[in-house]
Amino acid sequence: MNKIFPILLLALIIAACSSSDDSVVSETPGNTSFDRAGMLRNIADNIIVPAYQGLSTNLGALSTAKDDFVATPNQANLETLRSAWFTAYKSWQHVEAFNIGKAEEIQYSFQMNIYPVNTTDVESNITGGSYDLTHPNNNDAVGFPALDYMLYGLDATDVAILEKYTTNTESSKYKTYLSDLVNQMQLLTQEVLSDWTTSYRDIFISSTANTATSATNKFINDFIFYYEKGLRVTKIGIPAGNFSTTPLPEKVEAFYNQEVSKELALEALNAVQNIFNGTTFNGDSSGESFKTYLISLDRADLATLINAQFNTSRGKIQVLNANFFTQINTDNTKMTQAYDALQTTVVSLKVDMLQAFNVSVDYADADGD
Repeated sequence: MNKIFPILLLALIIAACSSSDDSVVSETPGNTSFDRAGMLRNIADNIIVPAYQGLSTNLGALSTAKDDFVATPNQANLETLRSAWFTAYKSWQHVEAFNIGKAEEIQYSFQMNIYPVNTTDVESNITGGSYDLTHPNNNDAVGFPALDYMLYGLDATDVAILEKYTTNTESSKYKTYLSDLVNQMQLLTQEVLSDWTTSYRDIFISSTANTATSATNKFINDFIFYYEKGLRVTKIGIPAGNFSTTPLPEKVEAFYNQEVSKELALEALNAVQNIFNGTTFNGDSSGESFKTYLISLDRADLATLINAQFNTSRGKIQVLNANFFTQINTDNTKMTQAYDALQTTVVSLKVDMLQAFNVSVDYADADGD
């Protein structure tokens, strides 16, 4: 026995030293021959890239509507611009979980959807007329939340809002800032999309090793992180007061519109469930995914449970007021119940699924859950 142990130890060391983050492995955690590359291929080709293309298209429509409004700031053009903003915002919910590759490198999500918006910074940028929208100090003064403020929050009525873009002494600055916001969102999105379609897609698909830096493990972690923090915490938990002594309704997503918080949350949950199930972006089929990975590991029970939990959470969100600000101020118990339903799935994903995949958590967790 004393001779066997050193031989086994040496074999393990050699195997560990010869592994590569970018190597394609046929055997995966759980003694299954599941095709991790096939899973990444389906996620990249049928979910991620089409989602970015959809967002890019909708941002193009937003830009056109913005140009029309800047040229003629009237009520009709304002309504068209608002509609285009919301369509693009829903598209955003389908890419926010993909904080990998170029998106991670340029901190894309920080420049697209940090809320609540810092209106003081927005107004200071407008008044000063000189700003770098890519600077981290402006992360809370750009993106969809900043547009929410520019389209709905500049004043109490549409008449007064339109005056900011017409008769106000600094109307030209308001129009310029509005235009710069949309243009910057387009540029950032195109940068990320171009990286996926020219080079990162192949890198992503080939990085299947079970290591902390492989695309597979990073993407699995990013997916769980987004569900836990981006969806559960930011959209529901923080405004409902789960992390403070009192509710914070002013921290809801799309605060100034005040009628779309629920729809955005449901869109995000749908996006998460589609990723888990490997459902194509157009929704007409599905391929290799976290779900089929679990099934290959004889954990169909866990895959079924997670989908059931997603559906329960959806039901809890669907009964909420379309306006989360109103919901929190009138019956916050329903908000906290939605949070509790979402929390149940965190355990299934972050503990049970990661254990099944033999993947370690790669992010710090300090919110006590």
